[in-house]
Amino acid sequence: MKFLHLSDLHLGKKVNEFSMLEEQNHILAQITECAIQKQVDGILIAGDVYDKAIPPVDAIQLFDTFLNQMVQRHISCYIISGNHDSNERLAFASSILKKQKIYLSTVFKGTLSPITLQDEYGPLNLYLLPFIKPAYVKPYYPEETIETYQDAIQQIINHTPIDPTQRNILVAHQFIMGASRCESEELSIGGLDQIDASIFSAFDYVALGHLHGPQWIKKDTIRYCGTPLKYSFSEVNHTKTVTYLEIQEKGTILFECIPLVAKHDLQEIKGSYLEVTAKSFYEHLNTDHYFHITLTDEEEIFDAIGKLRTIYPNIMRLDYDNLRTKQSQAIDGSSAIKQQTPLEQFQDFYQLQNNQPLTEEQQQYCQTIMEEIWEEQK
Repeated sequence: MKFLHLSDLHLGKKVNEFSMLEEQNHILAQITECAIQKQVDGILIAGDVYDKAIPPVDAIQLFDTFLNQMVQRHISCYIISGNHDSNERLAFASSILKKQKIYLSTVFKGTLSPITLQDEYGPLNLYLLPFIKPAYVKPYYPEETIETYQDAIQQIINHTPIDPTQRNILVAHQFIMGASRCESEELSIGGLDQIDASIFSAFDYVALGHLHGPQWIKKDTIRYCGTPLKYSFSEVNHTKTVTYLEIQEKGTILFECIPLVAKHDLQEIKGSYLEVTAKSFYEHLNTDHYFHITLTDEEEIFDAIGKLRTIYPNIMRLDYDNLRTKQSQAIDGSSAIKQQTPLEQFQDFYQLQNNQPLTEEQQQYCQTIMEEIWEEQK
């Protein structure tokens, strides 16, 4: 049986205020073509279909188009909700969609029941587990101690009769201990959301969503496929792929990570203003891509981002790497600070930010402004 494993589409997402809908339409077209060429039986979508609980209309229409294309080609879809999704909205018309072999699991309802498929190797049990928090699970197992994400998932599995002689596949959206994260992902305080991969030992393959970097945990059958697009510059060195699975007899799973090519890639460049605006520098680049540019000039360039957009129209981010930024220091929060006058505190702050002191004229101006504010507040 053949599947594509996807996750974290984040349809409707904006990156640095740039809408990704055009990019997402482009990448879904590639995924559709891949599904056709590989003649897959189904697509596993492991959560975070949308980027927001209330997605924009264009994002909903884009996903609707994708599902329609799958239905027309008789490709089943198995979809769970992620932490970004609204369970209720994603579940809309789920009973109707099920008749078209579009299966949605958006809320845990106390049991984890499989969708059983058949092929020449016998039954294949597909379990769809939406994003879980301990509070979602406690009401169903009041006799159990459920304080952590690990407890919650463990109890769900403990209460699920799984036949170890058959092939069992799990689709889930959780953070597995030992996985690497990107800055574009939501973090949990103190790592409370971490789950040990060992609790998935009953499954032949675990199709994971939640993390943006493609990776496997402890063994290659517990796998994050990653996002199909780069959603932050922390992902700039990722190779985005869709995971193709061919599940044969029990114990035999073939993998292939098929590269996806973005319409506009995310790139980072660094140099002085004169360097990055020199034709010899940018003529070898696709200047329509999305750029993070770091300037090394000691003096800030007036309207640098506006000027750079004449060459790099999709510049998303601009910063500086120079003496001032390298010498940034932490502001002392000790009691000595509290004993300073407001003007002295501002002088120290200015020194930290600019690596030079206030001039006498600037000090006099600040003192005058402060006195006027205090007079107004009397």
